[in-house]
Amino acid sequence: MRIAFLGLGHMGLPMARNLATAGHEIVGFDVFQGAMDAAAQGGLAVAESGPAAVTTARADIVITMFQSGAQVLDAYRGADGAQGLLAVAAPGTLFIDSSTISVDDARAAHALAEAAGHRSLDAPVSGGVVGAENATLAFMVGGSDDDFETARPVLEAMGRRIVHCGGAGLGQAAKVCNNMILAVSQIAVAEAFVLGERLGLSHQALFDVASNASGQCWALTTNCPVPGPVPSSPANRDYQPGFAGALMNKDLGLAEHAIMSTGVDAQMGMLARRIYQEYADGSGAGQDFSGIINTIREFSD
Repeated sequence: MRIAFLGLGHMGLPMARNLATAGHEIVGFDVFQGAMDAAAQGGLAVAESGPAAVTTARADIVITMFQSGAQVLDAYRGADGAQGLLAVAAPGTLFIDSSTISVDDARAAHALAEAAGHRSLDAPVSGGVVGAENATLAFMVGGSDDDFETARPVLEAMGRRIVHCGGAGLGQAAKVCNNMILAVSQIAVAEAFVLGERLGLSHQALFDVASNASGQCWALTTNCPVPGPVPSSPANRDYQPGFAGALMNKDLGLAEHAIMSTGVDAQMGMLARRIYQEYADGSGAGQDFSGIINTIREFSD
């Protein structure tokens, strides 16, 4: 496939590299020159703008990996007098947005693409930078059956688990729900380790029990918030982020919007939003979200 890949940050660049390794023709773009330089140094072709990447690639598929829904919508339709991606793409181009944005923005992006004569999928990812580098991401995909099947081999070059969640916006819906579970469970695991410390329980003993009992979860067995039991967890690297607190706070903001718009009584989700908002407003913005354990220790009597 000929692919324009827009957004070559910590996640996007390794994703684009994996596509190139799989034999796809890639032309990339990022608004930050450092990301463009890194892509070029890694052997990827780059263009001077997003629309230029689409036209230079003669793209069959356009993948976007941006920070917000507003950026996705602006790129699709054009902003500040610039031509949009939809206007320059060949008729019937498949647009795949792998940003994490609101369900409403995802559905708006679908509508814009379809109105312009294109096809569209929302396909947010889970797995962090490590998953992007190792092509082991999970993709949650919203859109038509036919478009999903077209995209599947492309997504499989970047991920291990590809799930079609339903129609437009339902990939983002799955991502919001998944990350709300993750946030709540990471807080619970951190609280349990602090409680265990106060009770005289060693980290390893608690891990050995919980990881093989009903407390088992990803936040424990992969992202363990204390050094030692899981050598690859961020706790062993002074909480250098695999997934930063600022990003978890952003995703919980999307969950909060969804909760408020649907009227769901999601008390744990809303509490997790408040806890991570405070964490991200403080020292946690650039730390891994498992570093919330240090905040729990700080505020424990």
